[in-house]
Amino acid sequence: MALLLCLSASSIHAQTVRMVATVASVKPDASEIEIKPDKGDKVLVRLTTDSLVQKVAPGEKDLKHAEAIRATDIAAGDRVLVVLADGSQDIRRIVVMSAKDISGRDEADRQDWMRRGVAGVVTAKIGNEITLRVRSMAGTTQTTVVVSPATAFRRYAPDSVKFADALLSNSADVSLGDQLRARGTKSEDGSKITADDVVFGTFVTKVGSITAVNPDNREITISDLSSNQPLTIKFTADSQLKKMPDMAPTMAGGGPPGPGPGGPPGGGAPPDLSQMLEHMPATQLADLKPGEMIVVSSTKGARSDQVTAITLLANAGMLIRMASAQSGAPGRPQVSGPSLSGLSNGLGGVELPGMIP
Repeated sequence: MALLLCLSASSIHAQTVRMVATVASVKPDASEIEIKPDKGDKVLVRLTTDSLVQKVAPGEKDLKHAEAIRATDIAAGDRVLVVLADGSQDIRRIVVMSAKDISGRDEADRQDWMRRGVAGVVTAKIGNEITLRVRSMAGTTQTTVVVSPATAFRRYAPDSVKFADALLSNSADVSLGDQLRARGTKSEDGSKITADDVVFGTFVTKVGSITAVNPDNREITISDLSSNQPLTIKFTADSQLKKMPDMAPTMAGGGPPGPGPGGPPGGGAPPDLSQMLEHMPATQLADLKPGEMIVVSSTKGARSDQVTAITLLANAGMLIRMASAQSGAPGRPQVSGPSLSGLSNGLGGVELPGMIP
């Protein structure tokens, strides 16, 4: 979307109003489009016979490649740059990035991160090599990430769960204990990856019992199990809410679930939630209830009494009890240490995904 902000001053009069926005609705009969600017309230703008309507592909960096489209091709959810004629709500120019094209691009990118990527906790940095501790259903392994001046680094911003808000960074900013995801060319045995892209950050995992639910403000309050203090958890459109299935029937046999999706491998190892979550049903904020145990991952924010949820796992009482047993502290799991990309150093080794590629 940065391209849409780079329209040259030579092509637009300095006093012309322009807005980067999302299309909220289209009223073809009235030739009107309701848009929600990134900054500000919704605005109704009008198409005229003189309006220039164009489209660019996601990732395109040159408006010379914009192609003319029909006004009827504009749809709700599209990202647009709107240039208004001086002193009016008439559209002089509208440049569209189709929501469908963006979704397709994002899904292809997500699949590429899954296929060519690795995620883990930084355990060492020597020269141009970063060592990660990587947990999977098969156990814990180490992977070496090789970086170079050509590697693109981004660091998650405090109090933001959006990858788009990640800030440009460099390898010097990566610290031990950080959570890191890299994408690039893997060695044959998968023990080393030469990174094209790296995203990292300091994340936290919080565990507690819900004390209040406020759907209007899109937030809940929990009693933080590690501190016994109230903690406000805020939700955005990017927050992922999942619900742990009832594990009581599985546990009735007297032991932890066996190997396979949703259960840990042999030996009672902590479950790999990054894989389990793929199969767990989504839930809604309105479905959360006081007294329910939850686990939430978040970026490390500026306030100690408030976090913004990346991933929240509801109905997590059984998981917390399992983690408590693994940590050797009955009734109080170890929840210290960061978590990213939804990985957690604490909670008895349980990993809760936060960054979804």
